[in-house]
Amino acid sequence: MKPGLKVGLIGGGTMGTAHAEAYRVIENAELVAVADLRPERAQAIATKTGATVRTASEIIADPNIDVIDVCLPTYLHRDYVVAAAEAGKHVFCEKPMARSLKEAEEMKAACEKAGVKLGIGHVVRFFPEYVRAYEKVKAGAVGDVAVVRCTRGGFPLPTAWQDWYANYELSGGLVLDMIIHDFDFLRWLLGPAERVFAKSTRGREYNRLEYALVTIKFKSGAIAHVEGSWVNGGGFHTRFEIAGSNGLIDYDSRKANPITVTVASKDGVPGVPVPASAWVENPYTTEIRNFINVLDGKEGTIVDGNEGYESLRIALAALESIETGKPVSL
Repeated sequence: MKPGLKVGLIGGGTMGTAHAEAYRVIENAELVAVADLRPERAQAIATKTGATVRTASEIIADPNIDVIDVCLPTYLHRDYVVAAAEAGKHVFCEKPMARSLKEAEEMKAACEKAGVKLGIGHVVRFFPEYVRAYEKVKAGAVGDVAVVRCTRGGFPLPTAWQDWYANYELSGGLVLDMIIHDFDFLRWLLGPAERVFAKSTRGREYNRLEYALVTIKFKSGAIAHVEGSWVNGGGFHTRFEIAGSNGLIDYDSRKANPITVTVASKDGVPGVPVPASAWVENPYTTEIRNFINVLDGKEGTIVDGNEGYESLRIALAALESIETGKPVSL
């Protein structure tokens, strides 16, 4: 057995499999148990990692397990996170944090009462291109940020256990399940949001062909436009543009050199785009390594329940705006 923290994984779908792969290379943590309602999914992960297949309740009750990793559908997060916290386990939970603010508040309260850490899987903060853009903005490379545009999506809508992604009441659709990634990145980059206005195809089209456009006003004065789509051909892709008083950062995952920084020249000559991108490690591994290192006393900051809650507030405000046709103040 590896030294370090012992982890129990609940949920063996796409994200559970990605997390299991991460634990294989993280030196100070070991995946020791996995649970999934589909025995074949749990067994596939167990065979690769050496973990044992057990039920979720058995994993949570095991006194030798230090961390519970919750990779279940969104509407199940609250129950399993609270149960894990009450058992004294640290919890890493996939995004979005919950389906409602009430559920998220209960998750935070349970972890705070138990004195355990709660990490939320907003992995975009660990993608190298997004980290690079964040560092450039914070270093003042483009001056004061005025407008940001983010795009995320492709085709087709992914399928999952019992097709829960396509069930709006369970998943919240692409606004809550997918472009919350961009809401979290924008909060990280620009600070607190002030007002949200959104439009989408919800109620107008077949639910597997969803499109949404969300405009966010930040307290800093910056404006962001976030586009999400499951109707774009050509495969999944992401893009952002960050426009400031002194330059532009442009990222497009479909390009060979996906991120460029163009800075305005002081002598009047147009700025020159400079490529800057390098994937060193799978971002899901980096994200989980960061959480484990915090628990191990090696790092100081995680994307915690408070961060997950604030990004959830933006997503739910966008859904409210879509339903009412009105802006929603935060």
